[in-house]
Amino acid sequence: MSRIPARITCNEDDRRNLEVRAASRTEAKQTVERARMILGCLAGDSVTAIAERCQTRPNTVIKWRQRFAEHGLKGLADAPRPGAKPVYDQAFRNRVLATLEQPPPSGQAVWDGPAVAKRVNGSVHAVWRVLRKEGVCLQRQRSWCVSTDKQFAAKAADIIALYLNPPEKALVISVDEKPSIQALERATGYVETDNGKIVRGCKSTYKRHGTLNLFAALQVATGAITTSQTTLKRRAEFLQFMDQIAADAPPERELHVILDNYCTHKKCDDWLAQHPHVHFHFTPTSASWLNQVEIWFGIMSRKALRGASFRSVAELSQAIDAFIAAYNPTAKPFKWRKREVKGAQLRNTIVNSRN
Repeated sequence: MSRIPARITCNEDDRRNLEVRAASRTEAKQTVERARMILGCLAGDSVTAIAERCQTRPNTVIKWRQRFAEHGLKGLADAPRPGAKPVYDQAFRNRVLATLEQPPPSGQAVWDGPAVAKRVNGSVHAVWRVLRKEGVCLQRQRSWCVSTDKQFAAKAADIIALYLNPPEKALVISVDEKPSIQALERATGYVETDNGKIVRGCKSTYKRHGTLNLFAALQVATGAITTSQTTLKRRAEFLQFMDQIAADAPPERELHVILDNYCTHKKCDDWLAQHPHVHFHFTPTSASWLNQVEIWFGIMSRKALRGASFRSVAELSQAIDAFIAAYNPTAKPFKWRKREVKGAQLRNTIVNSRN
């Protein structure tokens, strides 16, 4: 004769919770089965019928019915099981993170997984598990630029104000130079790798055919670019380029020029005296990233220079001119989206993860 389980009860919230678990397609199989067993018991079904429906033994149904009667929904979770003490516990994790703050072993510039494992006398796989869990990447690198300029806030605010709220009837120009662009000749093309992937390839050897310097001025309001190519990058070449910019600007409009602190940009008082409508604004030291023309230099390098081959400086010059000719008709201004600008943004993530 089928055994009739003892009646158990639960409130409406627990019943809804059980129904959700029983119908779930994402919960663990054990969680779903236990919920279905309890719902069967709540419906008054026999232990044998419930066991057959859930494809388990009657004793299993009785076990979870009893656990639910005593502890409710919490009773359906697995109870702690006795076992060997874990080898790699919280103390091991702390030792791994503490090791990274110590100088690396002799002969190494930085820590790696095997060196850490040897120092803490543990498995290298356990070390990697700790590092992955804590989000520590030993080989990935990021650089930073810390401005020590005592007037960082004032200078940064001046530059950003020109971007967001320029003076009326004035032109704001972002100016800088990209020096010593190399005309490199190397074989390039698409190649097939061992795994069948098609990638862009370039020969490891190359020929140098000289360099050129590129001065560039970005109109902040329109995104249009004006450039000049030179063989030298002295103050004389910079001022010649500024003569070109000043001549192209409407004479009745003020010209505000954003520059970094490169030496050729300084000591131009005589030239500024001859051009009273031109005003220089210098970024803080070690903060040339505030100059928007740097963004354009990055775009040009990716699209026109990286992976290219030039047999002469003349070919390099033609490639730059061709890129600018294609860029300017569709140029758009860059939008300033930084919500906060700081001179230093450093954080010791290793120390924070130990707290």
